[in-house]
This record gives sequence, structure tokens and C-alpha cells, in this order.
Amino acid sequence: MNDNSDMKATARTVDIVGIERVMEMIPHRYPFLMIDRVINVVPDVGAIGIKNVSINEPHFQGHFPRRPVMPGVLIIESMAQSAAVLVVETLGKAFEGKLVYFMSVDRARFRKPVTPGDVMYVHVRKVRQRGPVWKFSAEAKVDGAVVAEATYSAMILDS
Repeated sequence: MNDNSDMKATARTVDIVGIERVMEMIPHRYPFLMIDRVINVVPDVGAIGIKNVSINEPHFQGHFPRRPVMPGVLIIESMAQSAAVLVVETLGKAFEGKLVYFMSVDRARFRKPVTPGDVMYVHVRKVRQRGPVWKFSAEAKVDGAVVAEATYSAMILDS
């Protein structure tokens, strides 16, 4: 299911950022890379990160073995990584691989569990940018239903 109905298309839309390109753009690697690709990237506006949730991920060994649930903090991290791809796509190649640090996470809400087999669509929107500080709002959806939402800010550093 391609859950991208709320993203406006423009001439600068990047349809798909595959995993190889994601790994060029952000420094995260297994086991902490929380997105598999990003679609409908509209620079300076928003993007949709996609996470294919698999039982083979290491956090499911302990969270929770009898009823595996993706930890909320990792859902928030998938939001941040999706936003980081948006930032690099907006600012250009010079910003690839830069570190982006959380400054705040506000109004985080978890509505439904995310479990192995789910495909999570992470809709991120830029709220504002002031210098190296960016603010975003995000919703994570599975089968069109909101499973989590948050607003957060982050700062880009030269590492």
C-alpha cells in the first residue's frame, strides 16, 4: 500500500531514495538504521520514510519475546532519520553524512503497536528552520492508521 496521499508534488519532488542513497545521506548503519527508503521527497517541505518491520531485528529479542512490539523510541528515531534525508535533499551534497542531534521531542503519542510484518510509513513535514536548527512534525502510519506522532527539533553539526 502506497500511503502518500498527503504529500504535494512539485517539480523538485524526488520519487524514491533507495537504501544505498539513504546510507550515503545519513551516517546510521545496522542495527540502528530505522528506514529502508524514502519516497515523495519535496525539498524544504516533507517526505515519507518507509520502514519494513521484520522479526529479525535485534530489539525484538527482548521487546517483547512473546509479543514483539517495536519500541516507541525507535519509531521516533525513524521519524528523525526520515527528516535527516529531507534535510540533505534540501541542503545538498555538502550536508551528506553530517550528524543531526535531537534537541527536543514534543507531543509524542503512541496510538497502536507496530509489530513484525508491518510496513510503517513515516510522514515528516518541516515546520521551520533557523540556521542549523530544524523543527519537524511527523506521523507514523501502518495500513493508513496513525500509530505514532510527534514534533521534534534537531541541529545539524559538522561532526
